[in-house]
Amino acid sequence: MASFKSRIKKLSSDKSPLILANDYESGVSDMESRTIRNIKTLSPYLCAIKFNFHFLLPLGQRQIAKINKIAHDHHLQTIADIKLNDIGNTNSVTAETLWGMGFDSVIANPIMGPGNLEKLILHAHKNGNGVISLCHMSSPEAQMTYELPVQLKSKKTILYHLFLEWATSLGADGIIVGATFPDIVSFCKKKSRGKLGIYSPGIGTQGGDIQKTIQSGSDYLIVGRTILNSKNPKETARSLFDLAK
Repeated sequence: MASFKSRIKKLSSDKSPLILANDYESGVSDMESRTIRNIKTLSPYLCAIKFNFHFLLPLGQRQIAKINKIAHDHHLQTIADIKLNDIGNTNSVTAETLWGMGFDSVIANPIMGPGNLEKLILHAHKNGNGVISLCHMSSPEAQMTYELPVQLKSKKTILYHLFLEWATSLGADGIIVGATFPDIVSFCKKKSRGKLGIYSPGIGTQGGDIQKTIQSGSDYLIVGRTILNSKNPKETARSLFDLAK
């Protein structure tokens, strides 16, 4: 099987770099049917679909497996956005469960440390799956955390610089860098020397601009509420698709 990294890159090239963040707010009914409708209606404009923790928890394994299969049937990759962050054994058991339900990749939090992150990446790659590592998120508060100065022995750096270094050296498939920080997207693109796919949430509702984000070096554009809350999601997805060409 081709790697996750090559699969999503080909889909992005053939179709679009857009990824739907299918992350409905709490209290929304019929999440399964809504999601299946999104997949069938919006798949021509997407390369992948992402599911957050709060979407996955109310669903059973059978429902999630069904959704993943339908996504694959419509030529989409699927991403479990659970920000996985634990010890090696817990990570591997979690990852095995996700792969068993049909997920292609998982978003991980590198605060687990480089040793645990490396084990997760190696485990994923054995199965043709991928790991996308957090680097710098899209919310304004990300500056308070991901830009913290840190010191390792005699080395001084910034937290997201360290996360970028780990992701690059350990062979992660990609990193999360918010579209709301185009200068940081550009920095990460340059420093990673093209080894990492850059996934940028925050397009639309949070203020991220598609064309500016692409020009800064982002490879994949994650869009959620702009599409989900639209009166005409298909038309909105199509207009974003046109901008992303």
